[in-house]
Amino acid sequence: MIQDAFVRLRAKQLYWQGYPPAEIARLMGISQNTIYSWKKRDEWDETPPVARVTQSIDARLVQLTGKPDKTGGDFKEIDLLTRQLKKLSDGQPTDANGTKKPRKRKLKNHFTEEQIIALREKIMGSLAWHQRGWYEQRHHRNRMILKSRQIGATWYFAREALLDALRDDVKYPYQHNQIFLSASRRQAFQFKTAIQEVALEVDVELKGGDKIILSNGAQLHFLGTSAATAQSYTGNLKFDEFFWVSNFINLRKVAGAMATLKGLTRTYFSTPSGETHEAYPFWTGDRWNEKRQKSKRQEFDVSWKALNSGVLYPDKTWRQIVTLQDVIDHGWEYTDLEEIQDENSEDEFRNLYMCEFVRDGESAFSLNSLIGCGVDGYDDWPDWKPFAPRPVGNRPVWVGYDANGSTGNGDSGALCVVVPPAVPGGRFRTIETRQVRGLEFEEQARVIEDITLKYSVQHIGIDVTGGNGDAVYQIVKKFFPAAVPYNFTLASKRALVMKMLQVIRAGRWEYDCGDKALVTAFNAVRRIKTQAGFITYDTDRSRGVSHGDLAWANMLAIINEPLGDEDGAVKSLVMEF
Repeated sequence: MIQDAFVRLRAKQLYWQGYPPAEIARLMGISQNTIYSWKKRDEWDETPPVARVTQSIDARLVQLTGKPDKTGGDFKEIDLLTRQLKKLSDGQPTDANGTKKPRKRKLKNHFTEEQIIALREKIMGSLAWHQRGWYEQRHHRNRMILKSRQIGATWYFAREALLDALRDDVKYPYQHNQIFLSASRRQAFQFKTAIQEVALEVDVELKGGDKIILSNGAQLHFLGTSAATAQSYTGNLKFDEFFWVSNFINLRKVAGAMATLKGLTRTYFSTPSGETHEAYPFWTGDRWNEKRQKSKRQEFDVSWKALNSGVLYPDKTWRQIVTLQDVIDHGWEYTDLEEIQDENSEDEFRNLYMCEFVRDGESAFSLNSLIGCGVDGYDDWPDWKPFAPRPVGNRPVWVGYDANGSTGNGDSGALCVVVPPAVPGGRFRTIETRQVRGLEFEEQARVIEDITLKYSVQHIGIDVTGGNGDAVYQIVKKFFPAAVPYNFTLASKRALVMKMLQVIRAGRWEYDCGDKALVTAFNAVRRIKTQAGFITYDTDRSRGVSHGDLAWANMLAIINEPLGDEDGAVKSLVMEF
């Protein structure tokens, strides 16, 4: 039997060496029909070339290792053949025919037990006071947090969600799922970036687009409010900046339904917007009380004093207010309080950093109307590719630039890029905003020049009133002669604001919801009365405050369609007023 196997193997090797079956039969004294039968049964022609060489080396090694008296040449040949066999197999096991067994597939987006332990240690060791508090309250079905800007909320909740997705003690698989909902997908992708960054700290590279699937089946979804209406997601919900989305009541119904199943949680966190926002009655508990008889209604104290440490209310929602002062008092060292106060007007500071709501009547623009103009650019603007060299291709754009006065550290300014309507009466789209600080007028002009290389610019409007605006204009008109200088007067400011109000009322303005700074800027524009009794509009420009400049820059672009020219009938342009 052994002899027959050896003969059969030798015949196969001769065939692979190029001998035809007839010649093999003659050399080995075997019937030609037998050779053809072996060839068919053992699939000599189907054997891969690497497997042919591997089997030949293996046979030679068996022969040499079985030799009783080995010479020095035999040992050298054994060493050479062994190394060659290892190279050919590439460390992979082979089957009986010498064919490589398939590699074990590497799991995608996989964390080992050791990596999960290391990840948890890294995250827990890096949490600040308020973030540790949020972690301790993560078990609540509903959490609603009013927080200061820039205190690491997105950073934290991305990490909390990742640890939650990697838990091994959940009863149902869907409890691993995490849903991140923001006003726009661009904003939601900040969660994705934060998750990918912390995963890399334990040598795990997470891949995926709008959805990342971990090896344990957990699904991480990153959604804008447009995609959220699909209602086809299930998981623990993180709703970012919910006070800055439009149509909150309907959106909450849809988003809340994503966490309907047992064991899922819903977390809402945001800086405050206005008391007229649809989310405000949910925050104050008025929405919960209005559905109940007067005798069963309960008071919700939502003052900072009551909520600074967090309170669970009768509507089964845990609420907390965390101001910038709170985190600094508890050791937060990443923000300079005096610097923030210097850079913002008193109203802006109290709203954005001390968690106070804006009241009606304080701004020239309705906050709810401004929020209602926001859209998810990724979904609603198919021609907009923000990271492409030419974000809107060759579509014409209008640019507005507003320079704020000297801050003692270079000047600050604001720039807006607006896509004008393609047809008379169509919509304006603000697709890019920039705030520049600490730049001299030559550098500010270069910022504008970069925009002319990035877009097909048709109009540039520049505020030349005070500061270094005129110096910027003088440089800009050298590379863009059609640039228009605007001198701000009481009348001209009224015209700019009236035009913008008209555009907003007509539903003709859109911006990406992720650009909350633009809304804040418009909210900073105030209706004022001069000593002579005239009505005009302005923003607080003391101490270098420049948040309102984005609004003026946006209006300097849109005013290229003059007030009263919504149908495109007026052809002349107001160059200076």
